[in-house]
Amino acid sequence: MADSNKSTKEISPAVIKRLPRYYRYLGELKENEVSRISSKELSQRMQVTASQIRQDLNNFGGFGQQGYGYNVEHLHAEIGKILGLDKINNLIIIGAGNLGQALANYQHFEPNGFRILGLFDVNPRLVGITVRGVEVYDIDTLEDFIKNHDIKIAALTLPKQMAPEMAREMVDWGIKAFWNFAPVDLNLPEDIMVENVHLAESLMTLSYRIHSTEV
Repeated sequence: MADSNKSTKEISPAVIKRLPRYYRYLGELKENEVSRISSKELSQRMQVTASQIRQDLNNFGGFGQQGYGYNVEHLHAEIGKILGLDKINNLIIIGAGNLGQALANYQHFEPNGFRILGLFDVNPRLVGITVRGVEVYDIDTLEDFIKNHDIKIAALTLPKQMAPEMAREMVDWGIKAFWNFAPVDLNLPEDIMVENVHLAESLMTLSYRIHSTEV
């Protein structure tokens, strides 16, 4: 059996980036009542080589049996454990504008172990409204909320001029990881995890790929 508690510090970031894709594809296979799959079949679906799949999963001890392949339900559950999705991950959203509310409205966080406990904003017209049952709180209550609700993850949907200082304060209050939608780099201690989602930069990458093929 694989050791799902193996330290991710030993694992390549590229491998970790692929784990959610494995989890998603295996989830779709489960929904379609597929009970087992070979690395070759999985590679054809995911456009990743069978060798790469085996190498990735061997980082965690390996899950397949020669001549049998992978048990879909078991592998899906084990990758979920590796990703920490078997636990409840409380998170908050800082910035209750259009993007913050769109995140709160997304319905697939809860099934994957993420629970949004609150949105926070400086705009008094937004404070007190609810988005899919999640209340918008005054930003002045943020420190106490983080400390009283065991919050480790925060999504930042703030203007870029506000995000760096807000993030530094939240680190002092106990936040360990940021899902950063603000178009700015965060200068934080090395042990703080940051996952950047810079929407404009993604579009610029698409623009490059489109126009580079036209030359």
